Amino acid sequence: MSSEYTDFAGVIGATSGSEAASLPRADRMLTTEPLLPTVGVLALVLDRQGLWWQPRHHILTRLSRFFHVVWVSPSHEWRQTLRRILTPRRVEIEAPPGFMVYTPEPWLPVVYRPAWLGRTSLRARLNRAKNLLRKKGCRHIVLYIWFPEFLSALRHVSHDLSCYHIDDEYSFSPVDLPNDPVEAALIASVDQVFIHSRTLLEKKGALNPHTTLVPNGVDYAAYATPQPEPSDLASIAAPRIGYTGHLKRQLNWSLLFDLASRHAQWSFVLVGAPKSHPEVKTAIQRLSCFPNVHFLGGKSTDALARYPQHFDVCIMPYQVDGYTKYIYPMKLHEYLATGRPVVGAQIPTLEEFRDVVNLPATSEAWSAALADALLPGHNTEARRAARQAVARQFDWNCVTSRIAKVMAQRLGLAFPEDDHGRTA
Repeated sequence: MSSEYTDFAGVIGATSGSEAASLPRADRMLTTEPLLPTVGVLALVLDRQGLWWQPRHHILTRLSRFFHVVWVSPSHEWRQTLRRILTPRRVEIEAPPGFMVYTPEPWLPVVYRPAWLGRTSLRARLNRAKNLLRKKGCRHIVLYIWFPEFLSALRHVSHDLSCYHIDDEYSFSPVDLPNDPVEAALIASVDQVFIHSRTLLEKKGALNPHTTLVPNGVDYAAYATPQPEPSDLASIAAPRIGYTGHLKRQLNWSLLFDLASRHAQWSFVLVGAPKSHPEVKTAIQRLSCFPNVHFLGGKSTDALARYPQHFDVCIMPYQVDGYTKYIYPMKLHEYLATGRPVVGAQIPTLEEFRDVVNLPATSEAWSAALADALLPGHNTEARRAARQAVARQFDWNCVTSRIAKVMAQRLGLAFPEDDHGRTA
């Protein structure tokens, strides 16, 4: 790895537009103009702003503290053009002053054939989004790519700095696969890469000497601030063994089935929307037969933060395979921010946090770890404080500040400091 490699995980131990999203509570105070208003970030994503936030939502909204940011919503396919024209645009709602959303016009759809027309439409969309930044006075343009599908954008819009942020292993394969050629080409072509886990860094980091390890974070205030017990959780008997997040194939469903059958005296609570997959549907149907298993459905980002602090134990019951070896669960620091005991699978990212997360290997060990976590000694003020102290270091504002600093340095710009000489 080149000397340009930066390990930001080392902190451990040390709108304008029709689809602007409402922000999580912690960021509604970011009401000033960007600190570096001459820099504009053109963010290429595959989804629209919505109720369920991923790292890109947290990071891009917070980057608007430093730079002007345009979230480029995905365009529709040409067959949907008429429907888009007839569908009223959504009403603009709260967003930071430096954050904008560009929704492609109906007459600029995704076109696959002929190829030249597809390129022309893409180029027009990118440049119209870029013009929003130019109108804000941005002289430096950062092309911030979030998915390999946007490789061609590098040659379709002029920019001063290109970045690629990797926050997942996009093969989603339970068997470890070689790097995808398209993604490898993108990694090698951009000026700066951000990678969210050490294992992904080991797999992909050597492809670009300008690579920075940036872990996933947490809206610390949202999870650490005491909240009223959600009404759909209040009627569920304690002790509650809880999980928040999408219900997906990567969960160890056989483990959950075994635990629920062994411990009828515990309530198992799963809060999240199910992924559309036959294996998930079958697993949920099977677990729903247990009176001590409760599925509470999907929640908005704001609402989801209210649940873990009312669990007795928070769990991350993942399969251990060729996909989960690369993940960095957002819920890790969300759980720790509540101060509640945490039990998880033995995946590499969680291994780094053994001091504050119990990592059993077998079903029997999971039973013992959960029983142990329910003892009063695991919920003392000191233990809660230790867990929260770890999570606080990974607040999304801290994570994003470091990303912004790398961008500013790559552009040759001085990064702003506060009154005490610390970087903002």
